[in-house]
Amino acid sequence: MSTAYTGVKPHLSFWQIWNMCFGFFGIQFGWSLQMGNMSAIYEFLGAKPEEIPGLWLAAPMTGLLVQPIIGYLSDRTWHSRLGRRRPYFLIGAILSSLALFIMPNSSAVWMAAGTLWILDSCINVSMEPFRAFVADNLDEKQRSFGYAMQSMFIGAASFIAGFLPGLLVNWFGVSREKGAGGIPQNIMWSFYIGAAVFLLAVLYTVLRSKEYAPSDPNWKESLKKEKESGASAGIIKEIASAVAHMPSQMKRLAIVQFLTWPGLFLMWFYYSTGVAADIFQGDAKTNAEVYTKGLEHANNTSAILNLVTFAFSFTIPFWVGFIGKKFTHTACLLIGGIGLISVNFIHEPWMLYISMSMVGIAWASILSMPYSMLAGAIPQEKMGIYMGIFNFFIVLPEIIASLFFGKIMDSFLNNDRLAAVLIGGVLLCTAGIICALIVKEKKAN
Repeated sequence: MSTAYTGVKPHLSFWQIWNMCFGFFGIQFGWSLQMGNMSAIYEFLGAKPEEIPGLWLAAPMTGLLVQPIIGYLSDRTWHSRLGRRRPYFLIGAILSSLALFIMPNSSAVWMAAGTLWILDSCINVSMEPFRAFVADNLDEKQRSFGYAMQSMFIGAASFIAGFLPGLLVNWFGVSREKGAGGIPQNIMWSFYIGAAVFLLAVLYTVLRSKEYAPSDPNWKESLKKEKESGASAGIIKEIASAVAHMPSQMKRLAIVQFLTWPGLFLMWFYYSTGVAADIFQGDAKTNAEVYTKGLEHANNTSAILNLVTFAFSFTIPFWVGFIGKKFTHTACLLIGGIGLISVNFIHEPWMLYISMSMVGIAWASILSMPYSMLAGAIPQEKMGIYMGIFNFFIVLPEIIASLFFGKIMDSFLNNDRLAAVLIGGVLLCTAGIICALIVKEKKAN
């Protein structure tokens, strides 16, 4: 399904944008299961707290390598039936679903870590083109709504995925007992369900959405001539050239991203296990049942985080119209940062719902506002590659955290997981202040 691009993008209906973005529901469902349970899986298999950041290295490394390459390739792809971005959605979804089936059957830390490398690579193949897909199909006026719709699906999927392990126990009688490999059965079945949801949701978008065909009917011949003349430098040189010539707005947003995402990574590294160990007083080896209950409560509060993300996403266009994109993002980051900081001072488990609700407001903005502010500042014909490069400023701080934060945990924080979460909150607040100071607001027409 394709439409010739005439240079003017039509106003799309709510349901057309819904169809475009629905695949992100499946991608986020799988990703949320991974983010919410991988630290616990590692600890169930015998990993120590200071080893967790290094074991998460797969996610940023695969993002760093895969996303700009997929962006470059998708900019130069056109399939008569699947279009430009959708072939990558589909291939990534099939491979990710297979990896999600394999992950909970890991019987050793090295096996889980290796499967995570494969899983993250495949998720990135599906995820990267979705950001460019929205920018491809929507004009400037509708992009904020399009990215807010993605945030809404991300929140909904994460909410359901966060509750899923507990729901399987309480509603369907699935056991918390460990399987043959050492991973609880309710977590195993959550991954199996996630694999099916991932594939079906992406298939829906592939079949129910369309893309604009290249405006140049002889685009293949033009690309061939470009290669023959040496104008096309190849993937590595093209990426390097794009990095060297980043628009100024992208550079400003990159600084904000570079401060935002390590705060989130510290939450993902340590929030669930910190709640289980420090608030519930459980231990993965000696008191596994209490520890698992703590993990489930943390997942429940994370699910509320994502429910708030789902609900707040509907209000983002209003706030953008009222105070602009920059200050909407600034306010949300400050609220989320305060929420994370508060976790370190909580002793009653129910209060975590309030803290995580505040983080949910930030998460809704993080998933939409930077991309909305970026899309109008980069060339249309290089949308994919620049969206992939923008991911550098997400994954580079995670690589730094993965390589070095384990030493900080061991040497300075005495393996205090919730202290790490507090540091994450400080980083979010810093990102919000920087956003207010340096990001330029594009005036509405």
